[in-house]
Amino acid sequence: MPDRSAVLAALRAQHIETPSWAYGNSGTRFKVFAQEGVPRDAYEKIDDAATVHRFTGVAPTVALHIPWDMVDDYADLAAHARNQGIGIGAINPNVFQEDDYRLGSVCNPDPAVRRKALDHLLECVDIMDATGSQDLSLWFADGTNYPGQDSIAGRQERLAEALRAVYDRLGADQRMLLEYKLFEPAFYTMDLPDWGTSYAHCVDLGRRAKVLVDTGHHAPGTNIEFIVAFLLHRAKLGGFHFNSRFYADDDLMVGAADPFQLFRIMAEIVLGGGLDKASGVAFMLDQCHNIEPKVQALIRSVLNVQEATAKALLVDAEALRKAQAEGDVLGANAVLMDAYNTDVRPMLAELREDMGIDPDPVGAYRRSGHFDKIRAERADGAAAGWGA
Repeated sequence: MPDRSAVLAALRAQHIETPSWAYGNSGTRFKVFAQEGVPRDAYEKIDDAATVHRFTGVAPTVALHIPWDMVDDYADLAAHARNQGIGIGAINPNVFQEDDYRLGSVCNPDPAVRRKALDHLLECVDIMDATGSQDLSLWFADGTNYPGQDSIAGRQERLAEALRAVYDRLGADQRMLLEYKLFEPAFYTMDLPDWGTSYAHCVDLGRRAKVLVDTGHHAPGTNIEFIVAFLLHRAKLGGFHFNSRFYADDDLMVGAADPFQLFRIMAEIVLGGGLDKASGVAFMLDQCHNIEPKVQALIRSVLNVQEATAKALLVDAEALRKAQAEGDVLGANAVLMDAYNTDVRPMLAELREDMGIDPDPVGAYRRSGHFDKIRAERADGAAAGWGA
């Protein structure tokens, strides 16, 4: 059986990054429901991310989205984060919300539009330099809606050219994480529709280009843990954007729709060495909190990832390998199910007490009065949200 002290040490070392955009007003195409206490700028988003870290102990970085989190002085923003006890994580460019990108960004048939998009990507590398960020997280809305609209092969060539220019600009300790999406907003072809396309581009680029797996970006029934295991084995798994989906890219709280899938993913991570710092796998949230309280939802999401990780760490790897080698189908499955069916909450409560934080982070936050405080402090001004 796994050594309990080793399990606790691994859980203590795990870091789960929260996204700045999840703290602002966000929603669906139908409606964005405004909430009280929402941050008004990037500094207040960092304050909320620091609050999540304070109550969980394992969320020490926050991802930024540019230009949603644009400021005059990014070094000052990074200093503010440090003063709050956290750091700046991945930088996420935005090349999908301007009218110029109607036919794509780096894959657009217009060279002027492609140049504009590339300049923004390079600007985001400058922001990485200023903030100390190590990861450039790329997602492109590029694609086509109709057969014949554009050359599929030609768009791949334009994509490769842009990625190469950005990759060559990265510093020695910086990485490119390349995300993919099956569909939306393009419905005939997406230029990065799946993990294989992302993987091929990353292989061409080099060792510091890795695939980013968003758990909501797959066709129904896709075996995401297979993708994870394959990429991890090939040293091309850069990290995750964790969320839950019932139908498509729903961006609901991670573990809400299918906690067993989250466990299966984390089991492949643990068994494949993905929790080791040397693997470089980044655990990041990418969620939309439309009807639930922002900070509380993110605390719960961090705990969901922790619980799935704890169960994965309890998998008896030796017994599993033995059953697999003997062709014991039910025995091997039982090893996984025994770990999944274990109630890890007492162990996690013990870990938090040892870390000097409340064993019930959600309850502690609700009792803290933090929401009432930010609701009063942020009553004036424009709340941040999608596009701001």
